[in-house]
Amino acid sequence: MSVTGHAEPAVTSPPAPGRKQSDGRTSRRPPALRLLARPEVGVFLGAVAVFVFFLVTAPPVRDGSSMANVLYQSSTIGIMALPVALLMIGGEFDLSAGVAVITSALTASMLSYQLTMNIWVGVVAALLVSLGIGAFNGWMLVKTGLPSFLVTLGTFLILQGVNLAVTKLVTGNVATDDISTMDGFGQAKKIFASSFDVGGVQVKITVVWWLVFAALATWVLLRTKYGNWVFAVGGNKESARAVGVPVTFTKISLFMLVGFGAWFVGMHQLFTFNTVQSGEGVGQELIYIAAAVIGGCLLTGGYGSAIGPVFGAFMFGMVQQGIVYAGWNPDWFKAFLGVMLLGAVLINLWVQRTATRR
Repeated sequence: MSVTGHAEPAVTSPPAPGRKQSDGRTSRRPPALRLLARPEVGVFLGAVAVFVFFLVTAPPVRDGSSMANVLYQSSTIGIMALPVALLMIGGEFDLSAGVAVITSALTASMLSYQLTMNIWVGVVAALLVSLGIGAFNGWMLVKTGLPSFLVTLGTFLILQGVNLAVTKLVTGNVATDDISTMDGFGQAKKIFASSFDVGGVQVKITVVWWLVFAALATWVLLRTKYGNWVFAVGGNKESARAVGVPVTFTKISLFMLVGFGAWFVGMHQLFTFNTVQSGEGVGQELIYIAAAVIGGCLLTGGYGSAIGPVFGAFMFGMVQQGIVYAGWNPDWFKAFLGVMLLGAVLINLWVQRTATRR
């Protein structure tokens, strides 16, 4: 005799009333972890710490005019750090950004002075040149598939040599001629290099432009389709292309934004000092990139914000001026920057791991 067994269906008890099952992916993270996930939180805390440190160790910092100088130094870095940050979020970076600033200033100065034109002709020509340099970098990147490191390193060397060689050829010197007496100089200076009074303290117009550009960049990243494209191409450009993101346009336009920033800062330098030294700008690109990295932007792309680089640039300005006000050797500035950069990278790494931990 054989006995055939029948498997009884498994009986599972329904979940207890009021309890919701979760697999860990849909669970809502605590507010503290969601806050830590923001890329600008770490640098904000770092900026506060640096500010308090110099407020205690360098009493002159407490003066209004000193803080105006700190903000001015921060703004000249921050205006360029913003488009550099957007480019890094898009997965690329630009080593030619520092010398491109000088190229723009040299173009405006020499074209206007040597051809005795209104200064605005040089300003517009410099804008076209700067946008063209950015477009060239972006076009070379997307057409050749080379890393942005190699493409922009080549542009960096080209511009560095052209800046020196052309300036010597045209002016017979390493610096441009004084343009302060030319037509249109006063109008351009009001836009790019003027100051205004706030409670008896002179504040540079670049501080206002810096904050305006930061607000605009934040709006673009968070509220526009273009901002979504930037994050998409930085995260995975092939996936972005597969869902209809115009990768080529986005990459090239990001490089052109860096060109716009180089033009604006170049015009500020030109109308502040009336002349330009053709050998300057080397090394500044590292400052811009470092401010973006300290601000929470990843070198791998797809992550970051426009607010973070604002705090990153402020930290740079605070350290640069704070060392002077504290009476220390200015040679320590670069050492401080290195420490800040490494510290920011480690903090950002810890923040990301903490924020994504289940």
